[in-house]
Amino acid sequence: MKWQVGILTLSDKGARGEREDISGKLIHEIIEKIDGEVKHYDVIPDQRSLIEKTLIRYVDENKLDLVVTTGGTGLAKRDVTPEATLAVIDKEIPGMAEEMRRVSREKTKHAMLSRAVVGARGNCIIINLPGSPKAVRENLEAVIDVVPHALEILQGKMGEHPKDFK
Repeated sequence: MKWQVGILTLSDKGARGEREDISGKLIHEIIEKIDGEVKHYDVIPDQRSLIEKTLIRYVDENKLDLVVTTGGTGLAKRDVTPEATLAVIDKEIPGMAEEMRRVSREKTKHAMLSRAVVGARGNCIIINLPGSPKAVRENLEAVIDVVPHALEILQGKMGEHPKDFK
């Protein structure tokens, strides 16, 4: 079964066509490792209401299994991706966000400044990633292997714990 995926890049310059979205392309490549199929991809400005509306559309209307965002997770005034995500999710999955920061922290002390959120809305997992391609790779690769299992649990497709869980 292919997981239906949306990639949402948050970038004022990218939305104006002033910057190539390398991070979005990198997410697309990594998603293939879990048999993900990118069904929706957008580059929009760092505007909280627009981010919220797009996340809701991806999940509620487009019925995606996974939405991965890139950008807007830092401390700048325009960085509002975590706030938009928190406003639309039903529950947080803090362990995944913590693992992303932990893995990045091994490379740079600045990883602790990331405010990325991971959570679930309905049957969909939403993962916030930083904007830089290097950080996208580090963060997404830190959690990508558990995403299928998390989706199976979230969507009620898994009855028992896997054998290596005991």
